[in-house]
Amino acid sequence: MFAHSFPFDPTHGYGLEDLLAVSGPPPPPDFEDFWRARWRGAVARDPRPRLAPSPLDHPDWLVQDITYESTGGFLIGGWLLTPRHRPVVRGLVIGHGYGGRDGPDFDLPLTDAAALFLCFRGLSRSARPGISTDPQWHVLHDIDKRGDYILGGCVEDLWLAVSALEVLFPRVSGRIGYLGVSFGGGIGALAIAWDARIRRGALVVPTFGHHPLRLTLPSTGSAAAVQAYHRGHPGVVETLAYFDAAIAAGFITVPMLVAAALFDPCVAPPGQFAIFNAIPECKTLFTLSAGHFEYSGQKRQDADLGHIQESFFAPL
Repeated sequence: MFAHSFPFDPTHGYGLEDLLAVSGPPPPPDFEDFWRARWRGAVARDPRPRLAPSPLDHPDWLVQDITYESTGGFLIGGWLLTPRHRPVVRGLVIGHGYGGRDGPDFDLPLTDAAALFLCFRGLSRSARPGISTDPQWHVLHDIDKRGDYILGGCVEDLWLAVSALEVLFPRVSGRIGYLGVSFGGGIGALAIAWDARIRRGALVVPTFGHHPLRLTLPSTGSAAAVQAYHRGHPGVVETLAYFDAAIAAGFITVPMLVAAALFDPCVAPPGQFAIFNAIPECKTLFTLSAGHFEYSGQKRQDADLGHIQESFFAPL
């Protein structure tokens, strides 16, 4: 599809018809109990959000620094955007890729929302000594302990971001959406499955889908790190089963928009499509030519996706 220098085919031989036929693995017997218990524990907490002035300035958005308390004593940092010229009537939580986040985006699909850009634990504004900010090490942090694996904490960070929005803007309760890319997309699928407060979700090139297949497909980035770890610790599949975004997607009951790529060296396309395919209903697919890769026509596709996201979130 594209000229590239990767030592493997980032399509893995899958065409669109093949990708739409990829089904996810079955859940562990206590998968639902595991996640619902974590959700109850997380949302019982007071996130104690705190705001501070930001040096960032924008004509349409008031930017503030935000911190809130997540599980395990984690202080999560990020940015809060509120419209300067319109009242806040909705909420939007926005995740990030595994590269972290240096600041908020101002081109948002909603102009009347309070937008919380969180930094997941261990990354960017939520960095902590003892946790690597390098994706290839971050993804392995406590991977040998199902209850402590860092991805579970990141899911809780998202749930408590929703709680923080509800504390700051009680009127947005029932009108909160989520937008996540790559790492944030996979975490989003794991989180939305259990949190009915998130009424719509958009996932762009989401990761962590179909781990049994993902372990077999050559990739770069965090996926390669997990594959390398698995070769020496095959028992890790027992942990990964609980953090499979394709399994979690089967429990999602709200409208979803998934932008999945046909060619992606970092997040194998079959895993992305497994997430979309597993969503039972009320779902929309936007097919990208490539993900995690620059290509001709990318700006046009990104613009088209932006317009679709605007329409998708409009009913919130």
